[in-house]
Amino acid sequence: MFAFLVRRISQAVFVMLVISLLGFSIRHQIGDPVRDLVGVSVSVAEREALRDELGLNDPFHVQYLRFLKGLLKGDLGQSFFFKKPALDVILAKMPATLELVFCAGVIIVVFSVPLGMYAAIRPKSFFSRLIMGGSIVGVSIPVFLTAILLIYLFSVILGWLPSYGRGELVMVGGWQTGMLTADGWLHLILPSIALSSIMLPLFIRLIRSEMMEVLETEYIRFAHAKGLSKVRVWLVHGFRNTLLPVITVGGVQIGTMIAFTILTETVFQWHGMGFMFLEAVQRADTSLLVAYLMVVGFLFVVVNTLVDILYGIVNPKVRVSGRQ
Repeated sequence: MFAFLVRRISQAVFVMLVISLLGFSIRHQIGDPVRDLVGVSVSVAEREALRDELGLNDPFHVQYLRFLKGLLKGDLGQSFFFKKPALDVILAKMPATLELVFCAGVIIVVFSVPLGMYAAIRPKSFFSRLIMGGSIVGVSIPVFLTAILLIYLFSVILGWLPSYGRGELVMVGGWQTGMLTADGWLHLILPSIALSSIMLPLFIRLIRSEMMEVLETEYIRFAHAKGLSKVRVWLVHGFRNTLLPVITVGGVQIGTMIAFTILTETVFQWHGMGFMFLEAVQRADTSLLVAYLMVVGFLFVVVNTLVDILYGIVNPKVRVSGRQ
């Protein structure tokens, strides 16, 4: 276990270095932050003085090394627009995104597991065919179109749910959340459904295909021959051995959902990390963009490491060290 953790930490450090280098490589192609910070009446000399003050005229490697030194101290740079540490800006927006991803993940788990299992156990039934047909439609529709359709149906036509914003928020410690108010939950329903729509069909099809393969194995036939109940065979022997590939894909897709929140948050005006990212692009806030890439990359690395550790919990035959 110790050797595995050392190896994973080394890989994580390397991945973070690559992400930081890629972020710095594209930062000069996005735009000029000085242009967005000052008015048109500011002279060229004043603009150059501001660029020198911000360190934008320094060579690339000097700026990159400065960023790495600050990174070791937990400093991801200064946001040009907000005029505060970029990490503080991201942490202020993170609760909105994490709540959205969490609720979408709950929807995916609650619906994909029973629907995928049923489609695997009764593959020829009408309901199974309906599930698989619906999953194809779900995969084909982009998330922003799903969001617009949900707004049109439940907000414009029926008037049941709000179409934008986070609703009433309360502060719990340093976490600003809407999950403790009824209005916050009402505002959370549509964005969560829209975000889950991109992964729910994928997980239904994945669980179905993996479980159908497991149900054809010899030990499943042996379990039936021993007289075990069908429910026990399906849940304990079948579904448990289906979890390994599901956990693998799920770990990767959590990071993908964080990235897809950009579209969802834009449609619903949900002021999270994705909405902040688009604002940073429009304002050419390169420091905030690089910090965002670092934070999202860090979340990817942490989730993938936890997925590897979960292998040994779900299936004791699998060891994180690679030995059996």
